[in-house]
Amino acid sequence: MTVERKLSHVEVCLKRDVQFSAKSTGFNDVELIHSALPELDLDEISTEVEFLGFKLNAPIIISGMTGGSEVSARINEALAVAARELGVGMGVGSQRVALENSNLAYTFSIAREVAPDILLIANLGGAQFSMGFGVSEARRAVEMIDADALAVHLNPLQEAVQPEGEPKFKGLMAKLKELSSSLNVPIIAKETGAGISMEVAALLEGAGVKCVDVGGAGGTSWAAVEYYRAIAAGDELHASLAKLYWNWGIPTAISICEVRESSSLEIIATGGIRSGLDAAKALALGASVVGIALPLLKPAFKEGASGVVRFLKRFIEELKVAMFLVGARTISDLRRVPVVITGLTAEWLRLRGVNVEAYARRTKTFK
Repeated sequence: MTVERKLSHVEVCLKRDVQFSAKSTGFNDVELIHSALPELDLDEISTEVEFLGFKLNAPIIISGMTGGSEVSARINEALAVAARELGVGMGVGSQRVALENSNLAYTFSIAREVAPDILLIANLGGAQFSMGFGVSEARRAVEMIDADALAVHLNPLQEAVQPEGEPKFKGLMAKLKELSSSLNVPIIAKETGAGISMEVAALLEGAGVKCVDVGGAGGTSWAAVEYYRAIAAGDELHASLAKLYWNWGIPTAISICEVRESSSLEIIATGGIRSGLDAAKALALGASVVGIALPLLKPAFKEGASGVVRFLKRFIEELKVAMFLVGARTISDLRRVPVVITGLTAEWLRLRGVNVEAYARRTKTFK
């Protein structure tokens, strides 16, 4: 059942429009201040960044998407080859299926085999830890791919609307504390499209988590994915639930600000990052790196590594141009440039107690 579900997730994402339909990432409300005198040349700009002890050539993580089938193995191989070629990081999809059936471990470990030196992130679901998984299963997932970090994905919305969902998250905080103190790799708390709030970020930092992947609203909606799956299964109840919550969540730009305001955690900004300009805005708001998933799935499936490399090279050039236009020679410089936040995003943040004007005046130093 788990294998079939993973395959159907990939199929739906490839064939259907599963993006948010009535809520944006918030990046349209974020403006970087143009510098007519950048006092640098475009070819001077460096996108190198340090993240979780790794030096990346660009502040990019290829987000975990899949695993558990031959198709998934081909996709993970293509993604890993691209990550190796460009010097960026990568995550794999949920490894639960390979813990249940060790014959499927190769669909994940292929990433490490073809890219022995990249930053590689293992992945297990929070619900599984609430239902009995512990340090042993976490270690097996990490060892399966010789991972440098473990992402525990937090997907209560998806579990609540999924036909086979397991919406059980009671006791997860205690498990996160145990994992953080017991594993020799950092723990990443990863949302999957509904965002991380300032309250949750503070709790996660207290539990010993080192990084959050905000997985904000505005990109792929996993409620939308489950809507199409429920329709195909003739499950009217879960189709109705998924349709109602299609646009639920905290927009990505807002989630970055909330996490940055309430914690000192490293931040992976995912959720609708579609261009290098989106990435520049996310980094200027305080993200450590950005994560990309859906835009890379089709190139990986149809063209292999070459398609992924082509997309990411363009993406990196778009980021460099944004940096040039604000006079930021490095990613550290980019995190210090003034940012004007307007519209619904500014209104939300003000109501939540965030000093939006400080971003425009850049009176604070962001990590």
